[in-house]
Amino acid sequence: MNNEEILREGSKKLGISLNEEQINKFLTYKDLLIEWNKNVNLTAITEDQEVMIKHFLDSLSCMSLPYIKKGDTIIDVGTGAGFPGIPIYIYDTDIKLTLLDSLNKRIKFLQEVCLKTDLKNVSFEHGRAEDYGQNKNFREKYDVAVARAVAQLNILCEYCLPFVRVGGYFICQKGPNIDEEMENAKKSIQILGGKFIERKDISLPFSDLHHNIVVIQKIKETPTKYPRKAGTPTKKPLI
Repeated sequence: MNNEEILREGSKKLGISLNEEQINKFLTYKDLLIEWNKNVNLTAITEDQEVMIKHFLDSLSCMSLPYIKKGDTIIDVGTGAGFPGIPIYIYDTDIKLTLLDSLNKRIKFLQEVCLKTDLKNVSFEHGRAEDYGQNKNFREKYDVAVARAVAQLNILCEYCLPFVRVGGYFICQKGPNIDEEMENAKKSIQILGGKFIERKDISLPFSDLHHNIVVIQKIKETPTKYPRKAGTPTKKPLI
């Protein structure tokens, strides 16, 4: 199968469909990712088909759940090379997307991707989640926060839940073995104002890979002391 077929058929297996314009945007994104990765550390995955499956289809699997709706404001925390935020936005350009990352070189790459793929309703923020989560312009302003394998779930909750408005969702992509992480995150979810909603096992098309999507709803405001100052959530995680 070629790259276009992997995207077209793989998205169908996830319960969504991509048109030609969207597929072309993904192909441009792939080319930029591989080119920039020669000079900026963006990804260890550089084979075309692996990019299609492990980055693009993996990110798009978030759209197989009903939590992201047209018009939603979404923040991708620790977005790295743009996953899952940019694939979600290529699929649904009616959302308003903020990409947050602590490395400015990655932000420059994301700006280039959005320029070359004509993605216009995107904000780029260079900084740490702990600092932005305390900023009144970002705190509890988003319908959905997304993150992909940035840290352990209890730490991720402290990074991400402060951005989510009450009634919104934190959607987290994790690997296949997260039982212990789920158990360790119970306290942090409660402290930070969240409620566990569901965990969905995803089979990645055209591979033997599985991952989990964890959905947490924000049911009350996050206490003002969270997130704690930069570095603290990792050094002293809520358990």
